[in-house]
Amino acid sequence: MLTTALDAGVSPETLRKIETGRIATPAFPTIAALAEVLGLSLDEVWSQIKEPEGVARRLAS
Repeated sequence: MLTTALDAGVSPETLRKIETGRIATPAFPTIAALAEVLGLSLDEVWSQIKEPEGVARRLAS
């Protein structure tokens, strides 16, 4: 997680808050940066958001 956060240009604490839901709606640039670091397209991120069970599976892997 530390490497992912730093590579995306966000603090590890911010990423932790996003992961735990304490930041319910992260800013678009943050989402885009994290998607890029994780090798995800924004289309893929959007499809996961539309299917909450897909998000849970992705985070668990």
